[in-house]
Amino acid sequence: MWNYIKKNIAYFLKKRHQPDYWKNYAESLKNIPTKSIEESKFVVFDCETSGLNPKEDRILSMGAVTIRGNTIDIKDNFEVYLEQDIFNRESVAIHGLLKKGKLKKVSEEQAIKNFLVYIEGAILVGHHISFDVACVNYALKRMGLPKLKNKVLDTGVLFKKTKHQLYAEAFTKVFSLDEVCDELKVKKKDRHTASGDAYITAIVFFKILGRLNRNNDLTLKELFFTPKMIY
Repeated sequence: MWNYIKKNIAYFLKKRHQPDYWKNYAESLKNIPTKSIEESKFVVFDCETSGLNPKEDRILSMGAVTIRGNTIDIKDNFEVYLEQDIFNRESVAIHGLLKKGKLKKVSEEQAIKNFLVYIEGAILVGHHISFDVACVNYALKRMGLPKLKNKVLDTGVLFKKTKHQLYAEAFTKVFSLDEVCDELKVKKKDRHTASGDAYITAIVFFKILGRLNRNNDLTLKELFFTPKMIY
C-alpha cells in the first residue's frame, strides 16, 4: 500500500513539473469530440534517422504536412533539421544529410518542442509509423517527458485493408512505401527526405481513403479498426 502511495506521489510531482509546452500539447488531445474524417486534423510525418535502432540512433530531420477537410494544407507544413550528435557515415547515402553541411540545424530538444506544438490536437499518420513514433518517444525520454499521446494511423496497415477482397496473403506481406506508391500511381518525388516522404505519404493516405470510402460511409472509427489477420 505504501509503495502504491509513493508511486502516485512521484507521478503527480513529476506531472506538476512538466513544462508548459508539454501540458498544452497533452491538453489539446483531451476530450476531443467524436469527429468525422472530414472534420479531423491529420498530421502526416516522417523522420530521417542515423540508423534503424530508435533507442541508439538519432533523428536527423523531420517533415510533416497537415490535412484538414480532405485537403493537404501545403502552407501549414513542418520541416526541421537536427544537430547530429551521432553520425553514421553509411546512412548518408540514403538521406544525403551531412554532419555539418549548410542546412540550419537545431538541437533535438528544440526540434521536439516545435513538433509537439505542430501536432496539437492531431491524429498522426505515417508509413510504418511505429518506427517514427519510437524515435520521437526516445527523444522525449531523453528530455524527461512521457511518450506521445496522439492516436496513430499506419498507411502500411490501411493499404492492406484495400487488398482484403483481392488476396488473403496481402495481410502477411509488408508493403514498402515504394510498392504502395507504384500500385497507387503516386509519384516518388523527393523520396528519402523527411518532407518529401511526408508529402508522398499524405497522397498515399488520400488514395487509400478513396478505395476504402467508395460508398461514402467510412467512419473514423472504422479507420482505426484493424482485423487481427493483418498481422
